[in-house]
Amino acid sequence: MKHSQPRILIAGRNGQVSQALQQQLGDLAQLHVLGSDQLNLAHPEAIRGQVQQLKPDLIINAAAHTAVDQAESEPELAFAINAQAPGIFAEEAAKLGIPLIHYSTDYVFDGSKATPYTEDDKPDPLGVYGRSKLAGEQAIAAVGGQHLILRTSWVYSRHGRNFLLTMQRLLQEKPELRIVADQIGAPTWAGTIAHSTRALIERWQAGQAGAWGVYHLTAQGETSWFGFAQAIGEQLKAQGLPCAELLPIASSDYPTPARRPLNSRLDCSRLQRDWQVSQPHWQQALIDCLK
Repeated sequence: MKHSQPRILIAGRNGQVSQALQQQLGDLAQLHVLGSDQLNLAHPEAIRGQVQQLKPDLIINAAAHTAVDQAESEPELAFAINAQAPGIFAEEAAKLGIPLIHYSTDYVFDGSKATPYTEDDKPDPLGVYGRSKLAGEQAIAAVGGQHLILRTSWVYSRHGRNFLLTMQRLLQEKPELRIVADQIGAPTWAGTIAHSTRALIERWQAGQAGAWGVYHLTAQGETSWFGFAQAIGEQLKAQGLPCAELLPIASSDYPTPARRPLNSRLDCSRLQRDWQVSQPHWQQALIDCLK
């Protein structure tokens, strides 16, 4: 370590994962958090300039183009942010000889597998968002420096735009809601992702790093969007708040510009084996998030 407290550059300021990282890592390191006003991820030279100026000990890329449906109509922007930028972060990290932590997604898979996906399964994205995120993974791997690519799924938190906040609002506003019941995955609290990221950083700092590469990082257990909505509704009822009646529907009943994988389950056993880092069950994490 060059500094008594490591310097961590976090790309992205207002996203769910970045917000959680800022809360989780504040006492561990000197954080340099760059939002889109300071760092235009569509401009490679801006990224290089910031990294070379800060000379951090670790880069965490928590920024992404995450509007899945919007990506279908703006592929150039999605690829600039999700594919090109991560490759540039990887190049600059390699020049400094420091690790890069980057977040990816279950959308790199088509969801046709019957069991949870492992890191060895062949990606086959259904849409622009998934393709751009996969291209970002490949750009990082091509550089070959120290990196962790953490694939997660169904991220929610108390900040930003996500399923939890949308459901909390709609369940109290409407008499009934139709929710997709044939997509299966693990809702993953941004706080869980940040907590696990901290554990990974601490193992690296202690000289106990596992192998670098791609890992799956989601909450344990599985449910559908319908099941997740039910769990959110139960929490509202427990507080004596109104709650809509929920009706299960098929994905085909709710067409969207981008197709979603039906199976978003990710097998996270490799992260536990190589880095001794594991995640709580999604239901426990939801309770922790709502506290």
